[in-house]
Amino acid sequence: MSARKLLQRKVILLAAVVVTAIAAVSVPAAATAGSGSAGDGHQHPQPSWAKYVVAPSSRDVHPVRVVASATGVTNPNGALGQGGVATLTRPAPPPTPSWPANTSATASSFHAPNTDNGQPRTYAPDNAIDGALSTFWNDDTIASYPDVLTITSPAAVSLPGITVLSSSDGVPQDYSVDTWDGAAWQPAATVTGNTDVQHAIIFAQPVTTTQVRITITKDQSTGKGEFSRITEVYPGIVAPDTAPSITLDFGKVVVGYPKISFAGASADHAGVRVAFSETTQYLTNVSDFTRSDNGNAITPGTDQVAVAAKPYTWTDAHGCADGTKVCADGLHGFRYMKISLDALAADAPDTQAHGTVKISGVSLDFTAYLGTPASYKGWFESSDNALNQYWYDASYTNELITDTFRSDDIDPRGADSPGLDGKLVLTDGAKRDRDPYVGDIAVSGRTDYLTHAVGAAAANVLADLANHQRADGWIPPASINNYTLPLFDYPMYWVTSSWDYQLYTGDTQYGRTYYPNLVKVLDNWYPSVTDANGLLQKGLNGTGGYGDYAFLGRTGEVTYYNALYVMALQDAAAMAKSLGHNDDATRWVARAKTVSAAINAHLWDASTGAYLDSAVGAVRHAQDGNGYAVLTGVADPSQATSALNYLSTNTATPYGNSFMDNNTLVSDGKQRVYAFTSYPEIQARFNSGQADSAIEEIKRLYGWMTTHDPGLTDWEGIGAGGSMYEGPYTSAAHGWSTGVLPALTNDLLGATPTGPGFSTWTVQPHPGTVTWARGQLPTPHGALDVSWTVGTERHAFSLTVDAPRGTSGDISVPTNGKRVQVRVDGQLVWDGDHGHDAHSDGSYISLHSSSGHHSITVSTIGH
Repeated sequence: MSARKLLQRKVILLAAVVVTAIAAVSVPAAATAGSGSAGDGHQHPQPSWAKYVVAPSSRDVHPVRVVASATGVTNPNGALGQGGVATLTRPAPPPTPSWPANTSATASSFHAPNTDNGQPRTYAPDNAIDGALSTFWNDDTIASYPDVLTITSPAAVSLPGITVLSSSDGVPQDYSVDTWDGAAWQPAATVTGNTDVQHAIIFAQPVTTTQVRITITKDQSTGKGEFSRITEVYPGIVAPDTAPSITLDFGKVVVGYPKISFAGASADHAGVRVAFSETTQYLTNVSDFTRSDNGNAITPGTDQVAVAAKPYTWTDAHGCADGTKVCADGLHGFRYMKISLDALAADAPDTQAHGTVKISGVSLDFTAYLGTPASYKGWFESSDNALNQYWYDASYTNELITDTFRSDDIDPRGADSPGLDGKLVLTDGAKRDRDPYVGDIAVSGRTDYLTHAVGAAAANVLADLANHQRADGWIPPASINNYTLPLFDYPMYWVTSSWDYQLYTGDTQYGRTYYPNLVKVLDNWYPSVTDANGLLQKGLNGTGGYGDYAFLGRTGEVTYYNALYVMALQDAAAMAKSLGHNDDATRWVARAKTVSAAINAHLWDASTGAYLDSAVGAVRHAQDGNGYAVLTGVADPSQATSALNYLSTNTATPYGNSFMDNNTLVSDGKQRVYAFTSYPEIQARFNSGQADSAIEEIKRLYGWMTTHDPGLTDWEGIGAGGSMYEGPYTSAAHGWSTGVLPALTNDLLGATPTGPGFSTWTVQPHPGTVTWARGQLPTPHGALDVSWTVGTERHAFSLTVDAPRGTSGDISVPTNGKRVQVRVDGQLVWDGDHGHDAHSDGSYISLHSSSGHHSITVSTIGH
């Protein structure tokens, strides 16, 4: 049970007295915020937590090493600015063999023509023999086999073999090659496990034939559609023409505008193609993601450069150098950068795939929030180094998504908005989609408020979404699709995020301005999707096609939606009360209780001791619904223990807890892990007396991400075996996955605002396996500092709170099930089983505190 429910009686604490901690575990010297020069002309020592800070030291970011270089490169370290220049050289290739005139091709199927980047495109089988590298055959049966391409020559040709040139979007992996002997097809070769874009197949002996048949039984799955794609089939063996390349590592995910300093190039229009990736696994000749992957963009997976002969510095910018030729995407989020001497056929004659290019340096103009130690207004440190690192890794992840909304850098799917252009926002990911989603802000907003406190980044988004509220009260999740993406749960996150913003920043003017929007979404739209049981039911009022955070096909009464609804009603009631709307507050509290009772009546599964995901369809139990049911108090203490134990037993993986206990809703439900839905479960564990299991879950989840490429940053989702859950499309730096940071500050350290702008607050530590912790929370009144230490065998506990003037709060200290004495600033306030203006629930002794510096000590009687 949370401190806000426990604390009713008050003790006015005495003036500050420094009390020696009754603890065998010592705490290192106190940390201080800020570092370096404080503007007073003096250099100040770095705080002890500064060693965990991840951000670059300036906006001019450079790669730290060369990962690889291909044939044709001399002195690759020159790209790092070391030992001269890196030189990439590629001679012009010899002509490729071609089929006789009037050769034709047929296929088992081919995709219908369409428009790509404003240009008409066809996918007919003849594209595979036309000699043009800008066209290709694409079958029309995704992930269905066999796919057959047959080439017919008007005259017999002698073939030592053939060469198949496919596509980096996915190559044919398993296929057979047959030739026609005039009466029947004869096997010529079999290929298995191919990963080469260009693959030469040498026949056992030369074959004279008029027909060649390629039968594909498996294509590479890259996340870009499992189709058979063949650019050219050459009648002969073509030696690989490997593009010289240098792959650079920036050491961690970064975001901004890449720059290449060219020291000159040959005069034959040598081209460079640049690819980016957050991981080495998905770094190929094309990027793991570009805006073109979401349509309406201009680049085919790489950024192109027409290198000038004289030295200059190229800065990546969105647009094309010549009409629709030599195009680049501009901003990128990545860790690895691959520079190749290569060119698109469609860019000729502006660029050619041969010549010489010299590079004297590579860098990045870092555009996101620069989180140096001096910029931290809030910080955290504990006895557990791993937890400390996860906190600062999460902070860096959030810094990467704190950026200015620019039309050239955001999701091209109708996300640009005059209401956001030029404003600081919290996007969803560094790489993609770069659109602010309100569900993400439910986590990333808290992460910001507790670190750099740039509240405008959240406020700009919340206000913009409210300004686009639909007439029926529904609030859009983001600007994407011109504010029309239909999500069922995200309007509730707008409510909870609005209260969070007011809680942490004290901006009650925001609350007053958008209070009518809050009333409209809670009293108009959600009642329109409420059934006779008093529960939200997805499917009512035309919501059958609405999605949620994972675009899941859930229908009916869903525990997650309803438990989140309870939280939204509770937070709305708190906001209403803070703004003087007491009648609304009373109504919403009553509705929250009604919905809670209905959840327990209709969605509690007594046979398993956990909440059902949905009242209809296959039986399953979800992390999101059970986590929120415990966190909001829908579950009583017995149900909370049972539900959390069920999740531990049935969803644990080496990389976190899966978001479903089986695969009945999605094929990987029991293997997929979201830090986004793990956050409420982790909170629920801390607040239900299961701090040890909360920490254990954190270490599996965040320990996995920090030790697997790209390291440090928090992934959008984790898939089977600990993989990126959506392959290369997955964002490896996603703000909604930073919940470990507020969990450690609000729940483990235990400090949380309860009134707007920390006018009131609670401090209720949940140490678990941690022996000491300390931290600072930024508030509009000044810093709230908290520090505590656990004594030997938990027989002692000491807590220090420094609260800013004009605030007050409730403090709860753990008893660990023992008879204890509690002293405040040296005065006894609890003695075994009774106290003076303090009370106990059996686990915590609780009291009220004024502002100022106060020391609270707990000692076990008899020890």
